[in-house]
Amino acid sequence: MHSYTRAESRERRRLFLKGAHQSIGDNLDPRVTARIHAIDATAAERGARELAALERQADTARDTVATAKAAVKACGWGPDRSAARDALREAEKNLRRAERAYHRAAQS
Repeated sequence: MHSYTRAESRERRRLFLKGAHQSIGDNLDPRVTARIHAIDATAAERGARELAALERQADTARDTVATAKAAVKACGWGPDRSAARDALREAEKNLRRAERAYHRAAQS
């Protein structure tokens, strides 16, 4: 996964167009391709860190769901159980949101 900043995207686009113009004239400057590769490497590293952070967030959400399920099972009847179920539903929503974000990032 690559995660480009706006400035990196602009610079990469500019260098790509510059490289395309140079390649038409068979005079491609190796510094242009080297800079594009450097931008790609930086974006790939950033993307890997973001993906790892999303994975940690999903793991934390899974732990929260497990804790909430245990609380529901340990509760008696009445308003405590209702509150525990509400907390479980909220934890499951957060888990789905975290997993969706992780899978979206992993696909890109």
